[in-house]
Order: sequence, then C-alpha cells, then structure tokens
Amino acid sequence: MKYVIMIHSNPQPWGHPTSDYLAAHQALPADVRKRLNAEFEQVMTELHANGELLGGEALGDPANARLYRWRDGEPLASDGPYSEAKEHLAGFFLIDVDSQARAEEVAARFSGPDETVELRPLMWPGGDDQ
Repeated sequence: MKYVIMIHSNPQPWGHPTSDYLAAHQALPADVRKRLNAEFEQVMTELHANGELLGGEALGDPANARLYRWRDGEPLASDGPYSEAKEHLAGFFLIDVDSQARAEEVAARFSGPDETVELRPLMWPGGDDQ
C-alpha cells in the first residue's frame, strides 16, 4: 500500500530541516532535540532497509511558489503556496508499506513540535484509493 507523508510547517525564516526554524523545537532542551533527530534518522534508516521508502524531497521556499487557478476560461497565476494560510507543505516522503497501521506508525514518527504531518493513501489508476 502506497502512502505519501506530507510535512506541513510554518518556519520563519525559511530553511531545512524545518524543525530547526520552529520556535517550539528551538525551545526544547538540547538533549531532546538530539534525541528527536536521532529518532528521525532511525526511522529513515529503517524505511530504507525495509525497502519501504520510495522517495522524498524537501520543497523549496514557499515564497517562490505559484498557484494556478482557472478563471475566465484560462489559468490565472498568483503567489503561493496556499491562498490564505501561513502553513505550507515543506516536504514529502513516499512509502510503500504492508498496511494502513504500518503507515500510521511511520507517520506518527515524523511529527514534531509545531509541525503537522499528513498521511494520505495514493490512488491507483482509475481513481480508487489503494
């Protein structure tokens, strides 16, 4: 079963990893930040070793994003990434796991202070969720 794990964040100033730019993460004791980073590296190593990690990328500065909406019969470009939100999609990971329970276990391990992690199944050709 394929899922995408999307990391939503609102760091100011912009940078990766996003957690380094979030006040709630910066306020954590150094040993807690070190533990969280180690846990992230552990889950990435585990996913890679299991063949569950298909890919992932950090996304560029949302100030450079453009939205395209259909208006008056043609696409109209505007600044992005979202029309009325401070939070943006900071990056994603594509995983292929045996079950929804495993996907939920992995996604929970991606969450951190002041970040939202969205887990969404991919759709097969034809439009049905896996």
